Amino acid sequence: MYGMPEEIDVKAEGPLRIITLNRPDALNAVNDNLHVGLAGLWDRLNEDADARVAVLTGAGRAFSAGGDFHYLDELRRDEALRTKTIKHGRDIVTGMIRCRIPVVAAVNGPAVGLGCSLAALSDIVYMAETAHFADPHVRIGLVAADGGPLVWPMQISFLQAKEFALTGTKITAQRALELGLANHVVAEPVSEAIACAKKILELPQQAVESTKRLMNMQLERSVMASLDYANLSEYVSFGTDDFNKIVDGLVAKK
Repeated sequence: MYGMPEEIDVKAEGPLRIITLNRPDALNAVNDNLHVGLAGLWDRLNEDADARVAVLTGAGRAFSAGGDFHYLDELRRDEALRTKTIKHGRDIVTGMIRCRIPVVAAVNGPAVGLGCSLAALSDIVYMAETAHFADPHVRIGLVAADGGPLVWPMQISFLQAKEFALTGTKITAQRALELGLANHVVAEPVSEAIACAKKILELPQQAVESTKRLMNMQLERSVMASLDYANLSEYVSFGTDDFNKIVDGLVAKK
């Protein structure tokens, strides 16, 4: 559906759209196809007049394990790919913030890097008891320009946001709930997220969509104040010695 790559599965159930990150053998780690698909997905949802709410989840054991190591290796070697990826990262952030329909995240397993960002940019988050968040961009020598550090300061304590962004510390599901990074921690996040989505479908469409936009206007102002700097900084970080040394080590272990 929507002409998405095979790495993103979109199914329609009436006005509900179920979006599944679909690289289960790689823990839904982000490669170029998945990143390109995510960059274009939100406009497709906006243009789908029948769509009223979406559930976002991952196939298999993970929500998303973050950037695929081989993809990171490609990014440091290919300037055109790097430029495209930075642009698409920006599109993911602005696309999710401006998406007209509510997005309910069903975080069924680890949500790392971009996976963590996708949850942070969703509107309601259901999290499995065994799931966790982490944004380890700094640990591999990168600036995170597409989510966590952009959004977390609006959601949790500024000091907590700094700690998680600067250290890449793992955030357990229970801790995420306590902080406000998740709405609910449940045994079956997908079924619970779908139930939530169906409740939203019972409500007046214009009121739902306008209320989401009203609240996200504040988030958008905050994000846009930092996004240009974040994009440039991430682009630069792909060329640093630190990043290259770390990726050399990661690729060697594969």
